[in-house]
Amino acid sequence: MAINVDASLCPQNHPCPSVNVCPVDALSQSGYAAPTVDNDKCIDCGKCIRYCPMGVFGKNG
Repeated sequence: MAINVDASLCPQNHPCPSVNVCPVDALSQSGYAAPTVDNDKCIDCGKCIRYCPMGVFGKNG
C-alpha cells in the first residue's frame, strides 16, 4: 500500500502536524505547502492518517 496526499483538503497555512509524528521521516513539508510522502521510506503505520484533522492522508491499494 501507499499513502497519498489530497492537497485540496490541506489548508496549507500551518506546519503539518503529521510530519512530526512519522516514525521514519517519510513525510516532509516545504514552508506551508501540502506535505509530501516518500513512499520508499513509509512503513504504512497510519499515524499520519490518524493525526491529520483535515483527512488529507489516505491509503492507496
